[in-house]
Amino acid sequence: MAEPEPVSDRDDAQFELLLRTWRELDVPDGWRAEIIGGDIRLMAPPSDPHNLIANRIHKRLAGHVPDEWGVYQTLGVHIGKIDDLYVPDVVVMPDEIVSDPEKTPNPAEEARLVVEIVSKGNAENDRKKKLWGYAHGKVPLYLLVDRWSAGGPSVTLYEQPEDGFYRRHSTVPFGEKVYLPEPIGAEIDTERFPGPDWGLA
Repeated sequence: MAEPEPVSDRDDAQFELLLRTWRELDVPDGWRAEIIGGDIRLMAPPSDPHNLIANRIHKRLAGHVPDEWGVYQTLGVHIGKIDDLYVPDVVVMPDEIVSDPEKTPNPAEEARLVVEIVSKGNAENDRKKKLWGYAHGKVPLYLLVDRWSAGGPSVTLYEQPEDGFYRRHSTVPFGEKVYLPEPIGAEIDTERFPGPDWGLA
């Protein structure tokens, strides 16, 4: 069933209050705060496997993106159409956007790629809410790394956002490679991504 078209009953003043509160939060080290559906939500520090995956993706992207782009792990991304604000696990954004105070929080439509690594406790956020949100924010590439997928650990690349949906997606299991199209042009090897049984004897 299709998701409904986003209709925000919040006015600009309400979002500005949320945003001001978000900026002033004294978030504990390692935690992240996001604005989802009109609420500020705190996300617990990610697990070691989560961090390993984020680091491997970050290092791979850093060697491929143009010099004028950055690869970030703690960057707020604003979905203007629905007034949500996410902090992706990894995001590729032009440096000129990040360095411009007038562009804060960073508009989703300026992102080149966002990566979310599914946590067991909030899997539906990444699989559904953020998929829907990033599509409405016209983020051209959304990479979803899902260690907890019912079909086994997998990586899905969503492309071509249009009318609030991604028109194309492809999924590979852990162990295979994912190709991110130009202008990124990087191949992500998932062979060393830790699965759900990582660390178990």
